[in-house]
Amino acid sequence: MPSVYKSVISNTSKEMMAYSDYPFPDHFPNYLHNSKIMEYLHMYVKHFHHLKHIRFLVCSVRKHSDFSFTGQWDVVVQAEGKQESYVFDGIMVCSGLFTNPFMPLQKFPGIMRFKGQYIHSWEYKSPEKFQGKKIIVIGIGNSAIDLAIELSHVAAQVFLSTRSGAWIWNRVWDSGMPMDTVLFTRFNSLVKKIFPEFLINRWAENKLNSRFNHDIYGLLPQHRYVLGFLKTSFGDDLPNYIITGRVRMKPNVTKFTETSAIFEDGYTCSFPFLENNSTVLDIQRSMYKFVFPPELEKPTLAFIGILQPVGATIPTSELQSQWAVCVFKGLNKLPSVSGMLADIRKKRTKLEKQYLNSPRDARRVQYVDYMDEIASEIAVKPNLFSLFLWDPKLALELFLGPCTSYQYCLQGPGKWAGAREAILTQREWIINPLRTRTLICAQAPCCVPLWLKSICVALLLFVLTFIIIKG
Repeated sequence: MPSVYKSVISNTSKEMMAYSDYPFPDHFPNYLHNSKIMEYLHMYVKHFHHLKHIRFLVCSVRKHSDFSFTGQWDVVVQAEGKQESYVFDGIMVCSGLFTNPFMPLQKFPGIMRFKGQYIHSWEYKSPEKFQGKKIIVIGIGNSAIDLAIELSHVAAQVFLSTRSGAWIWNRVWDSGMPMDTVLFTRFNSLVKKIFPEFLINRWAENKLNSRFNHDIYGLLPQHRYVLGFLKTSFGDDLPNYIITGRVRMKPNVTKFTETSAIFEDGYTCSFPFLENNSTVLDIQRSMYKFVFPPELEKPTLAFIGILQPVGATIPTSELQSQWAVCVFKGLNKLPSVSGMLADIRKKRTKLEKQYLNSPRDARRVQYVDYMDEIASEIAVKPNLFSLFLWDPKLALELFLGPCTSYQYCLQGPGKWAGAREAILTQREWIINPLRTRTLICAQAPCCVPLWLKSICVALLLFVLTFIIIKG
């Protein structure tokens, strides 16, 4: 079962995580409490009349007796205490990447003689029962930092233990804008491809160290920024709590002597309801573009959201779902088995070079690049050059503005009439919930300087002119 502690706040902003045809209400804050996200999901389900189709407990998913011919699946669900059987033409597995909490206790000597309490962050809900205790939080992910800060309000002392450190991000970025709306743009994605890695490292590390020195605060990672992107976490308040002594940084734990311990790191992904068959999933859980098992006789099974985008999960999952439907309906064809396996090996090799070697890294993707890759499969990736000729205002916002899911509703399957307006007004929707005290001379902050816009327009014009002349 999923588990969320009461105070958890999203790490992706509402405009970046919204479904492509259903924006969040503009008065919702940019970073949402978990109850607000749940409210949005209920609104979405109600708006599209989905509730009547939902069953909340899947018992088993097995190949139908004539699967090799029909590609159908036998599904057993439990509803109101009774089991019901269905036959489906296609299956999407959307159970998530982090399903089972895992504590590697064998890595911590003395844990079995430890007299205090130890739990996984999955079990944590609120800080009350930790009143007056000394606590060590093991891990440096988002949950570990959240818990260390929250527990420091009631505990006698909180220690935060990390093997390798992490680069600490702020939700609030330049001009007070949400971090992901500033950084996750097509322009920045292009910059990362053009500039050498050492320059990207230098810029990012200087930017993050400008707020506080990660070395002095005991947080400096063992790897450079690009290589160790896994070791990045959100911790807007962490330096304040370290400098006031309420949270004290510690290296990796060698033995246990404290009162309480909370393990943050460690999840495994499992699909207990799914047929145990090597053609469905091999030992490495290989999936073509992280969606389709390559060796299944019929492409009627898709895994949705079983990856780690450097960005929001809802938009990537939505595009995966659209692609899966197109394949199920026969509108799109997958490559041959050998072609899919070759693509999987190529991506795996690239990830091993690009990131640290860990199971989580094996499913990490760059947000804009992956969105465009899947969008290209179903012809919904926006054509910037064409748009610049016919709708330059929209093209400029697509290039310089946040790469929101609305961009993929301008054309093709799932086209939404409100997509253009949503893109052109998305900055207003970011600012609106902040305007609770209106000033007469208030001006909307601009995330992109005018000089940069001018240069981009000039570059686009130059490229277009070159293409036209050459053509």
